[in-house]
Amino acid sequence: MEKIRVITDSASDISVEEEKAYDIEIIPFDVILGSKSYVSRVDVDNEGFYKLMEECDDLPLTSQITPYRFQEIFLKDAERGFTDLVVVLINSQGSATYGNALMAKDAFFEEHPEYQGKVKIDVYDGRGYNAVYGYPVVNAARMVQNGSNADAVRTYLSENIDNRQLYFGIYSLKYAGKSGRIPSAAAFIGDKLNLKPIMKIADNQISTAAKVRGEGKLISKAATLAVNDMEPGTPYQVVYGCDESCRDEMTKIMTEKTGYAPDGYYQIGAAVAANAGPRVCGVAFQIKK
Repeated sequence: MEKIRVITDSASDISVEEEKAYDIEIIPFDVILGSKSYVSRVDVDNEGFYKLMEECDDLPLTSQITPYRFQEIFLKDAERGFTDLVVVLINSQGSATYGNALMAKDAFFEEHPEYQGKVKIDVYDGRGYNAVYGYPVVNAARMVQNGSNADAVRTYLSENIDNRQLYFGIYSLKYAGKSGRIPSAAAFIGDKLNLKPIMKIADNQISTAAKVRGEGKLISKAATLAVNDMEPGTPYQVVYGCDESCRDEMTKIMTEKTGYAPDGYYQIGAAVAANAGPRVCGVAFQIKK
C-alpha cells in the first residue's frame, strides 16, 4: 500500500497552517545575518526576520541544503514506512539545493540498497521561489490527503510547475543591489530616480519586467502584468512581505480585474527577503496555455 510524503524547502513560503493541515515536510534553510546563524521557520518567523534585517546593515546569506541532510530525511521517511517521497525544491538556477537532492537520492540507494524497489524518490525543480512552487506543493499534499495515488500527484506536479509565473514589485533596491539579483549600479540609480522595478520569475529565471516611478503605481502595474499573462479563470495567489496593506491593496485590485479573489497568500520568508528585501508585493499564477 502506498504511503506518500510531500517534501519541500522553506523558500516555498508555505504557511505554518497549511504545513500542519496537509502534513508537508518543510526543510528549513540556514540564514546568516551579521555574526549569527538562524534556522528559518525554527529560530525565527517571518516578522522576526524582517526585524533582524532592519537592525543589521549586513546582507543576509542563505546556505544550500546539503546532500547529507537530504539523505538523513530520506532515511527517516523510509524507516517510517513511506513508499513515495515527492520532493519539490527551490529554483535550480538560484541554489545548489536541487542538485544536492539528486545526488542524495543516488547516494541513498547506494548506501541503503534494502530500499531499492520499496521506496520511490521523485525530485522536482520548483523553477522559482515562493508561491511559484509553494502553491503546487500545497495542492499535491492536499491530493494525498484526499486519497490520490502517487502517480496522480506526480502527473499534477509535472503538468503544473512548468507553467507557473510570478510578478512582484520591490520597494527598496538595497538588498537586490547587494545580492546581485539587480546590478548594484542599477540599484543605486534606481533609488536616486525613485524607480521601482517589477520582477518576473518564470522558467528558472528572474528578470526585470517593468519599472515605475514611485510606489503608487507599483501594485497596479504588477497586477496588470499578471492579468495579461494568466490563464483566465484560474486561481492566483498574492505574495507579500512585511507590509500587509500592500497585500490588501493587491487583493482589491486583482479581485476587480479578474472578478474573483485570490485563493492563497504567501508571505516571503528569509530566502526571498534576503535578496528582495522585506517589503514586496506581487501575484503568482498559471500562465496562458
